[in-house]
Amino acid sequence: MGSTKFKKKYFSTKELVYLAVLIALSYVGSIIKVFESIAFDSMPAFFAALVLGPVAGSIVGILGHLFTAATSGFPYSLPVHMVVAFQMGIICFLFGYIGKNINIYLATIIAILLNGVAATYISVYAMQLTGLIPVAMDMFKILVLPLTIASSANVVFSVILYKTIGHKIK
Repeated sequence: MGSTKFKKKYFSTKELVYLAVLIALSYVGSIIKVFESIAFDSMPAFFAALVLGPVAGSIVGILGHLFTAATSGFPYSLPVHMVVAFQMGIICFLFGYIGKNINIYLATIIAILLNGVAATYISVYAMQLTGLIPVAMDMFKILVLPLTIASSANVVFSVILYKTIGHKIK
């Protein structure tokens, strides 16, 4: 019989308060637009993934994108924005997992590439499938640079914040 390892299933009250604050900050970031529906909503999500764990980061990432989409009027349709929100959840989860268990700098590079390039391609392909745009590659060329820049800023700032005050939060 192997040893049983305790796995935490719930957030503590303190963690729930931090989660609520980071969700609120994600909303504030969603109002600061870079380009159309690209905003600074994901920095709190990436920070949450490092401080509170991948699940918390995923929650904040999903809600953050939905806040940005809602404050932009869902310009690419609700179904496309749901795809983007789902992607954000996965990217924030992976960032938190890799950042906490493997290497924070590797996690940073992966998150920027996934959020800036891969997610952009998947999103514009979803736009093409839903009939919003005729050719995915044209929209990809328009969105990839601003999304990669915004993604870089969100991820790098979250790492700087984590390195500066992350240890004081837990």
